Amino acid sequence: MRELRLLFLRPYMQRRGFRQSRENAGGTGMSDKILIVDDDREIRDVLRILLTGEHFEVAEASGGEEALTYLAEHPGGVDLVILDVMMEGISGYHVCLQLREQWNVPVLFLTAKSQESDLTMGYSSGGDDYLVKPFSYPELLARVKGLLRRYQVYRGKPESVQEEAEWCGLRVSLTANMVWRNDRELDLTDTEWRILRMLVQNRGKIFSMENLYESVWKETYFPSSSNTVMVHIRRLREKVEDDPRHPEYIKTVWGKGYRVG
Repeated sequence: MRELRLLFLRPYMQRRGFRQSRENAGGTGMSDKILIVDDDREIRDVLRILLTGEHFEVAEASGGEEALTYLAEHPGGVDLVILDVMMEGISGYHVCLQLREQWNVPVLFLTAKSQESDLTMGYSSGGDDYLVKPFSYPELLARVKGLLRRYQVYRGKPESVQEEAEWCGLRVSLTANMVWRNDRELDLTDTEWRILRMLVQNRGKIFSMENLYESVWKETYFPSSSNTVMVHIRRLREKVEDDPRHPEYIKTVWGKGYRVG
């Protein structure tokens, strides 16, 4: 099976100048380190070959406990975790929950499940994005680069004077993940805050699924991306609205998208 997978990848790797041997996969000039967590060695091998070919530094863990140990031994040394959901022993969801107790590193889930309940579980456990198998290499690369870009911006953002946008008792910081409703601070994920910030800053403007995804995630929109947007909007409403089924703030404009105001 491993030989078949590498045979499938070989023409693409040769066009991009990928090095196929384990010893030479690294190369020089790497900056961002990605931790691949999967109990399937073949998948780790393929991901390592693809990512090192794009000049990322790669570390591997065959299970959840090993991944958590690696993160503890390399504080601040990982810029992105690619985490399989279904693993023997501790699941990817539980790994993410434990990871979030100590680190803010972005997490990209890999899974064969595509139901909304599975997406909700992933985001609820602290995941930043979700990639459903089978996926294309361009989609993987777009998600990886998008998460890394946002993480670097987030880490490098100075703590400066807070600017805020306010509407009907909803107050949103424009520079940091802080949101208040009627002076009560809300606990939003970074992605939820970015969505709300964009909507509140542009009150009355309708954002389509594609526009919202590419503006917030900074990635190319794929058909599967609509599920990601809908799950985040639903969870955001659960935190912001009194009655999420009859939202006061985040309105759905049927056939067009979402707006505030």
